[in-house]
Amino acid sequence: MSATYPGFSFDITHRDPAGSKARIGTLSTPHGAIQTPNFIFCGTKAAIKGLTTEQMREEKTDIILANTYHLMIQPGADLVAKLGGLHKMMNWHGPMLTDSGGYQIFAMGHGSVADEVKGRRTTTREKTLLKITEEGATFRSYTNGEKLFLTPEKSIDIQRKLGPDFVVQLDECTPFHVDRRYTARSMKMSHRWGDRSLAAFREFGGISANGMPQAMYGIVQGGVYPDLRKESAEIVASQDFFATAVGGCLGATREQMHDVVGMAMAHVHPDRPVHLLGIGGIVDIFEGVALGIDTFDCVSPTRIARHGWALAPGVKGERLNMRNARFKDDDTPIDAECGCFACRTASRGYVHHLLKAEEMLGMQLLTMHNVHTMNRLMRDIRAAIITGTLAEARRKWVWQPGDGAEGAEGAEGRSK
Repeated sequence: MSATYPGFSFDITHRDPAGSKARIGTLSTPHGAIQTPNFIFCGTKAAIKGLTTEQMREEKTDIILANTYHLMIQPGADLVAKLGGLHKMMNWHGPMLTDSGGYQIFAMGHGSVADEVKGRRTTTREKTLLKITEEGATFRSYTNGEKLFLTPEKSIDIQRKLGPDFVVQLDECTPFHVDRRYTARSMKMSHRWGDRSLAAFREFGGISANGMPQAMYGIVQGGVYPDLRKESAEIVASQDFFATAVGGCLGATREQMHDVVGMAMAHVHPDRPVHLLGIGGIVDIFEGVALGIDTFDCVSPTRIARHGWALAPGVKGERLNMRNARFKDDDTPIDAECGCFACRTASRGYVHHLLKAEEMLGMQLLTMHNVHTMNRLMRDIRAAIITGTLAEARRKWVWQPGDGAEGAEGAEGRSK
């Protein structure tokens, strides 16, 4: 029996006339349709930190996600189901995705949330992963140390209870430091887990606990190895997933990441939507779009807002440090071309004061701004694909040497 996806479709409406693989699509779900390329904001624990779902809508957000790993620990999938599922609980009426929980288990298990898996070994964190077997992963809850066990079947059951539109198969997200042999072995196990995830999905008929249809993403693994990425992409394409996600280790540098994504994109199913897991830098989005990526997600836009950073087009590091003293008496908006609530109502100087005074409003205003800016970026990209001007849009958004010095003193690494 094959998985079917009533209420879901993906229609490619435009392709870049300038010759890249960039495309515009309409991704339809039971909770409405969105245009791609698009950005999925992370409501990790069933909340966008600092904003309500109504404020997310006001800043023109189309789609959000929540995290299976965190929600299985607190408050638990059964309670979310009792409260009507994520859409009702969060008062979000648009499309929604949950990941499988695999990324967090393995990233935290290797000692960090993001750096190790993405290729950098610069942070340390208590390891919570206890054991990986063919059956699943055993790990400890970060809240109370309880031993937990997650299998592909359980991950799908949890996502069924959470009730998003899109669910994701369980996979092992391999870190950068492991060798090719481990990467190949892990990839093959992830594909077997994909088979089991699909079987569990079919068993409940692809219907969530609150009676709504769901659709599933399969994940391409293979680390930094071209032959493994090819093999993995072709296997995922041969299975009856609705969509494709590119995950796992993407390399040690930004340049290598772009190469690795290209390795996978050369072999993915051409007619399915493709999501790039955990990547949200502006330059990375332009690179991904040119390779045919349809959606992206990352915690970075909201996370950096809580540390005083404002996203801005054409500035070094893609952001402004609003804690910097040079903004102290600046009465201009964060970004004069931005239409977000923060830029309409608050000056750079006021935001600077709020951050220095440790007022939550400062972080909230920056979160609004960063959400709006990411949505504006994606609208600009979609318009540029239609007109074949993606290169011009990139020059507007991505800083180049010689463009001036305003911007970040250094760019924060990729994180999810």
